[in-house]
Amino acid sequence: MDKTNLSLLTLGVTLLALLFAVIGIQAYAAGRSQRRALIARMTETGPPETETGARRPRFPGLDRRLRRTGLGKRLERKIAVTGLGVSPGEFAIGTVAGLLVVYFFIGSFFAPFFGVLAALAGLWGANAFLNWQRDKRTEAFINQLPELTRVLANATQAGLAMRTALSMAADELDDPAGEELRRVSDRLAVGHSFEDALDELAERLPSRELVVLVTTLVLSNRAGGQVVSSLRNLTKTLEERKETRREVTTMLSQIRVTAVAVPALGLAFLLLINQATPGALDRMTSSGLGQAATVVAFALYGVGLFLIRRMSTVRV
Repeated sequence: MDKTNLSLLTLGVTLLALLFAVIGIQAYAAGRSQRRALIARMTETGPPETETGARRPRFPGLDRRLRRTGLGKRLERKIAVTGLGVSPGEFAIGTVAGLLVVYFFIGSFFAPFFGVLAALAGLWGANAFLNWQRDKRTEAFINQLPELTRVLANATQAGLAMRTALSMAADELDDPAGEELRRVSDRLAVGHSFEDALDELAERLPSRELVVLVTTLVLSNRAGGQVVSSLRNLTKTLEERKETRREVTTMLSQIRVTAVAVPALGLAFLLLINQATPGALDRMTSSGLGQAATVVAFALYGVGLFLIRRMSTVRV
């Protein structure tokens, strides 16, 4: 073989290797993009969107470290059911920044010891905020249940299967019902059973109304029967319960405002005392006895707030 043929052969092999290298890089980039999109979809935390449509967290390293811990896993599950568009790392960073702001703000107005107490209360408040968001989302979903059962009844009466009816309801209803039903449809599409997919929905948004709906759908799907008439009756019942819940909430609104106003007045009095006698709170919290009395006073306020909210909670 002469040098010319050898050179052409070498050039051809090199070009072929470069072609395979380009194909491999493209396949790797596509697979990496699909992997990121799949991870973002399975975590269900809603980090910010990228140009490709996938959602990526702002602090991926912190997210990975948090998910390795039990606290991080619980935090991720709790955020997933609130509908907040943040990842566990973003929520942790925001919480720490908020606690620092609360500490310096309260400490500058009252006393440094009050800043420490406010930071501890803020740590509890972060968890309470997630619970409030979950309850708010659950309440919004419950308010959409009559419309959901009406859509399911119309779809099944038209001869559609229950899985198709759920997909159609996911497209027609607004969030949070539309988003939650899309999750159920996605579970069914990847092979989850009908009962397991609905049970996951009931676990994410715990409520009596949703448990009744899930039980009705599961039994109808398992044993058959008059699912249309059952959904019609359930729609009427849910509308009546919705009106009852609204009336109860209106009647108890004054009690809940009072439960928040009493501790707020106590803090206002402390601020007035400190303004009238500058340095009074610093002197009060400089001793162990004053700090203990302050902690006991705030604990009593907290217990009173908890008892009032417990007594004003009426389950319909």
